Amino acid sequence: MEAAKRTAEAAPLQDKAGRSVRAVETDKASAQRGEIAISGLSKVYETKKSRFEALRGIDLNVRTNEFVTIVGPSGCGKSTLLRIVAGLDELSEGLVTLDGEEVIGPGAERGMVFQGYTLFPWLTVRENIEYGPKLKGISTLERRAISNHFLKVIKLESFANAYPKQLSGGMKQRVAIARALANRPKVLLMDEPFGALDAQTKLEMQEMLLEVWEKEKTTVLFITHDIDEAVFLSQRVVVMGAGPGRILKTFDVMLPAQRTPEVRELPEFLALKRELGLLLKH
Repeated sequence: MEAAKRTAEAAPLQDKAGRSVRAVETDKASAQRGEIAISGLSKVYETKKSRFEALRGIDLNVRTNEFVTIVGPSGCGKSTLLRIVAGLDELSEGLVTLDGEEVIGPGAERGMVFQGYTLFPWLTVRENIEYGPKLKGISTLERRAISNHFLKVIKLESFANAYPKQLSGGMKQRVAIARALANRPKVLLMDEPFGALDAQTKLEMQEMLLEVWEKEKTTVLFITHDIDEAVFLSQRVVVMGAGPGRILKTFDVMLPAQRTPEVRELPEFLALKRELGLLLKH
């Protein structure tokens, strides 16, 4: 009897599926990761008559739940780099991994938001958000819970049954972000998502994005031309140069975690903005 008791105490607890609780906890921890590792990445476009080196020797690590922004001049390869991380373009040399697994193509663990409004015009706001979960075979009840959650997060509950043509630009991008997050990706990749918005809407969207990031705990790799936007949003800013595209310098953003509009008036904000501007100028 005593031996059986000791055996039971030594045996790992199991869930209903027969997996040990330790294994379940490991799965949960793994699901919450989102570490990007880029090493020695180069990209060359070649034809019979020409050769163009878009990226050379890119080394960059993005930690779990980190918000990293990449800035640089037009043509420095920012979008190309993001598309390679997304698995939409192939690299010529180097390696990209997500949580230790090599990136060899698109995957649901990486959500992508583009500058253009890529919503399906024939689907409602709710249907757009539920599109990814539906493809995964998630039940109607679960999909409804997911869309309800993200409609609340992006503050568009009253527009659930509206179509994209009935939305403003900022509202469309909110839905695009919600649709990307509805797949519960480890990483959110954003290619100048607010570039086409007016100045006031852009500021509102930046604040909304930070709220969503805080709630969802997703790793974010964000591309922008806007230095002010980069400093306001990020924990780190990566500056790229052109000819070929390469990383010039990385800056830690030493600002309060709560990025209120007043943060833009802090000496630290203005100093970093000035330093980034000078680096990009030269």
